[in-house]
Amino acid sequence: MMAKEGRQGPLAGMKVIELAHIMAGPVCGLMLADMGADVIKVEKPDGDDTRRFLPPDINGESAAYLMMNRNKRGIALDLKSKAGLDVLKRLLADADVVIENYRLGTMEKLGLGYETLKAINPGLIYCEISGFGRTGPYATRGGFDLIAQGMSGLMSITGEGPGRPPVKSGAPVSDITAGILGALGVAAAYARKLQTGEGQKVDTSLFEAGIVHTYWQSAIAFATGTPPGPMGSAHPLNAPYQAFRTADGWLNVGAANQKNWERLVGVLDAKELAEDPRFASNHERMKHLAVLEQALNEKFVAETTAEWMTRLEAAGVPCGPVLSVSEMHQDEQALAREMVVETVHPTAGPVKALGLPIKFSDTPGAIAGPAPRLGQHNREVLREFGYDDEAIDRLAADGALIAHTA
Repeated sequence: MMAKEGRQGPLAGMKVIELAHIMAGPVCGLMLADMGADVIKVEKPDGDDTRRFLPPDINGESAAYLMMNRNKRGIALDLKSKAGLDVLKRLLADADVVIENYRLGTMEKLGLGYETLKAINPGLIYCEISGFGRTGPYATRGGFDLIAQGMSGLMSITGEGPGRPPVKSGAPVSDITAGILGALGVAAAYARKLQTGEGQKVDTSLFEAGIVHTYWQSAIAFATGTPPGPMGSAHPLNAPYQAFRTADGWLNVGAANQKNWERLVGVLDAKELAEDPRFASNHERMKHLAVLEQALNEKFVAETTAEWMTRLEAAGVPCGPVLSVSEMHQDEQALAREMVVETVHPTAGPVKALGLPIKFSDTPGAIAGPAPRLGQHNREVLREFGYDDEAIDRLAADGALIAHTA
């Protein structure tokens, strides 16, 4: 397999086959593609299910699909046909990485299990992203972000407070984090492969991705024997460290250490808070958090978010507004960090997407192109793997190779 010309980033030259759908696996492929890998997304005949996550759409193309799959090339194969499966096997024989998020046993039924592929391609890094991992009593269960958030403990610590219904994070954090963990695992395995020539299996899950977000709460539970519950925007270990209502919105204030607490009460001109023994130390502030919240809310609601930002920033107190997603897209720091990018899609036209959150000084990543149409790169990719036009036409005529239809 030839490295795709024009790719840039620290993983340029890495060849990835993505057999993944919806979110966790595609996030993994997205991260690798943005860092320079040539990611070929292999879709089923009717495409990744996110193509049907409608609305919203951009000129008929699913916004969800466009977000998760830009910067990849795409082909569509019918893996139920022998010819389609043979094409995939040829792709995998020379790949550095394969990403899959099927149910346990699916790849083995296709004749594409790890041991089989390892015998053909000893350098293959085989990345599996599943609901609960490939071992253990839950290995056969399917994976969904909501279920993982509940079982990982995340939903027990998210929400406004005790006695309220469980709340999941607004973002599918276990899906996204599992994809990032997968990409981290692939990068680590690739570093070893460059030294030894050997591949290996990388196995992570939505369940574990949720668990790693409970570091602080797990530390508390291990130390005390009592699991902490939801605290709204407050912190389980430090105070004040949360959102407060202002005259026109909400403001996050991170006055978690003693120096910043003293700066905060100075900005608030609240001598009574500085002298109150209930707030003298972080230990006391945490013990009397409800009273502290009420006292600070009464102060902050008197002025606007912008007014408080000016005063708090001048005093060196960490703070920031609570922005909507659209406001974040327009924030000057998000724009300066190139976290809003644009590609041009053949059907949807100009499409905005989120940028690469990791910056490299010598080998910067890049957003090279939009998400593919279904089967858009069939001919281009198969030519690279030794198929001539006649063979490609025959695969298409037999239904093994699926092309985009309007």
